[in-house]
Amino acid sequence: MSAPEITDARPVETATQGAAGHARPWLRVLLAWGVAGLALGAYLFAFVVGPVDFALSLRLPTAGAILVAAFTQALATVLFHTVTDNRILTPSIMGFDALFVLLQTVLVTLFGGLVLTDLEGIPMLLAQAAAMVLFALLLYRWLFSGTFANLHVLLLVGVVIGMAFRSASTFLERLLHPTDYDLLSVELFGRITDVDPRHLPLAFVVCLVAGVCAWRRRYTLDVLLLGREAALGIGVEHRREMTVALVLIAVLVSFSTALVGPLTFFGFVIATLAYQLTGTHRHAAVVPMATALGVIALAGGQFLLQHVFYSAGFLTTIIEFVGGLCFLVVLLRRRNL
Repeated sequence: MSAPEITDARPVETATQGAAGHARPWLRVLLAWGVAGLALGAYLFAFVVGPVDFALSLRLPTAGAILVAAFTQALATVLFHTVTDNRILTPSIMGFDALFVLLQTVLVTLFGGLVLTDLEGIPMLLAQAAAMVLFALLLYRWLFSGTFANLHVLLLVGVVIGMAFRSASTFLERLLHPTDYDLLSVELFGRITDVDPRHLPLAFVVCLVAGVCAWRRRYTLDVLLLGREAALGIGVEHRREMTVALVLIAVLVSFSTALVGPLTFFGFVIATLAYQLTGTHRHAAVVPMATALGVIALAGGQFLLQHVFYSAGFLTTIIEFVGGLCFLVVLLRRRNL
């Protein structure tokens, strides 16, 4: 009688372990969001001097920028990893930020440094985002759908275009008046504490639409990780889904860059940590985890920078420096791309 009992217990035990393993990533995601909520709450309400409503009026736009930057960078980077089947590359490394720098530099060269303040508003944000979306769609669509399209061609073309844009920007910067150059330099750094509150509603709408679109395709995105042949064999329209993913990446990165400035390695860091902490490839768990880690890094870092170290430096500069080091470590530890 004991043998049947042992035999019957094994499936139950395996099923229980499988259910626990499936639930574990979500528990980690919930824990990460708990920490993210504490970090964001500490930034908003800790060390308030004077009226609370006045302090919140200054801190809420930064909190909104933190949420937008964390979500857009997390989703765009994870989607880009899925499309390229590579966890080293990011949209920023492929020359996306270089285009933003070139656009800003050309504007200042033609119209002077005050154009950056005179043209602030929704039309300027939409124009910058539209230019970067158009560039990304032309570049990525051509590379992924061409006859000789492959990862190495994408990498080489993206790096070359990025270098060309940076070289043109550097040349134009040398022609600027020192005052114009100073005004331009401020715009070329990531800036979560200097965000126009008028831009946030539109940014939240873009994030909501992109998030819903990605969530409805979460299982299809999981299938894309299996490769083109496997996806086609299952019945997924590989080319269409790749195009949709590229459009989402272009829109997310363009709005993130136009709103808070270039963030080259931020998305790479939070996505890489999300893969490690969730222990799964499923987008339904990886993207929320990466977003929570982004909020923790930005909100917690801003809190420490302002209230512990009393520093007025750019938080994103520190994050990019640490992110660059992490990128080099991951790159050197891997034998191939």
